[in-house]
Amino acid sequence: MEQHSRTDAYTDRYAARAAGMVPSEIRALFAMVARPEVVSLAGGAPYVSALPLDAVGSMVGDLVAGKGAEVLQYGSAQGDETLRELICEVMALEGVQGSADDVVVTVGAQQALDLITKIFIDPGDVVLAEAPSYVGALGTFASYQADVVHVPLDDAGLIPSALRDTLDRLRREGRRVKFLYTVPTFQNPAGVTLTAARRAQVLEICAEYDVLVIEDNPYGLLGYEGEPMRALRADDPDRVIYLGSFSKTIASGLRVGWVLAPHAVRAKLVLAAESAILCPSNFSQLAVREYLLTQPWREQIKAFREMYRERRDAMLDALDQLMPDGCTWTRPGGGFFVWVTLPEGLDAKAMAPRAIADRVAYVPGTGFYADGGGRRNMRLSFCFPEPHRIREGVRRLAAVVEKEIRLRDTFGGVEHDGPGGVHTPGPGIV
Repeated sequence: MEQHSRTDAYTDRYAARAAGMVPSEIRALFAMVARPEVVSLAGGAPYVSALPLDAVGSMVGDLVAGKGAEVLQYGSAQGDETLRELICEVMALEGVQGSADDVVVTVGAQQALDLITKIFIDPGDVVLAEAPSYVGALGTFASYQADVVHVPLDDAGLIPSALRDTLDRLRREGRRVKFLYTVPTFQNPAGVTLTAARRAQVLEICAEYDVLVIEDNPYGLLGYEGEPMRALRADDPDRVIYLGSFSKTIASGLRVGWVLAPHAVRAKLVLAAESAILCPSNFSQLAVREYLLTQPWREQIKAFREMYRERRDAMLDALDQLMPDGCTWTRPGGGFFVWVTLPEGLDAKAMAPRAIADRVAYVPGTGFYADGGGRRNMRLSFCFPEPHRIREGVRRLAAVVEKEIRLRDTFGGVEHDGPGGVHTPGPGIV
């Protein structure tokens, strides 16, 4: 029988940028958390079963039956014009006034991130990102050999003074910052939201240092109290490139996102998209277009908000009641995630296999840092499990943490190198 080498025979053929392509912390968990006995508080999958699936199914069937020749055909690299006009109506809910001509439809917001990084980043360029930051963005930046420099956040979002200090230091070092990447509203993974006052400060600082801002906003319409926050893009359309997605407000499986960019940048994005995929799926685009034209989508978003608020409350109540002393966590006003900080001496990444053995899963915080931070942190997601499953998952997790604390007290804790946990957020912590 032929023996296959465990090494990669193609190693010396890969481009240098392939070295940055490594599995994310979340992807590594998928096989284990799919087991039905495991309560997964890990992935951020939206609860699409809350959609009126019968109505959506009929809508899609009628769409294919009536317009199949268009639906199943190639489209343009920029995306369907009517859908782009409807996207402008969606963004207007957050104060964004954009032209459909400056919108590029993408295969989810993840492709938008890839296209932006492709057209702006040369190897070694600096990208600023919140600490912690979205794992998918960090993977994209690494694949283009960017140097990610983190800026800490707290309960009120990105810290403007830390942003200024970081830009000052990088300027003295002669390093060029291409852009700041931020998820300002119900941040992934921390769940915190940049306050209105800080939004103005961040934009002012970026203008002073001539830094572009990439505003990633998949959760902006999923707030639990009041009207949506005003987007950064609404106050600085020339500096802010806005990323949006229907993955959280309609369905992630359709993979429809978009970029709103200044006109010259839009032209480059269309060329980059064309070279990557020719055009986004016409089927998915026209399904979203039809949904926005024929379905009560605003009422559906309201239903999602109410459902996710119930699940958020179930998680926070369980954490309040069950987690051991010394643990702290954020209290998000929307979105999908709670960010937990463990007591000194505990390591969330080392603890993860033991948690799965006790039938509960989370994402270790290290996946959300490019510099080795986040050892004491974990991201908990409340969007998918039913409330009773969330409570059970937290009960199991609390028991695991209690065991880790006893082990620490008996044998000593783990020394953490690097910046993890120093500035991690904690609004309203217990």
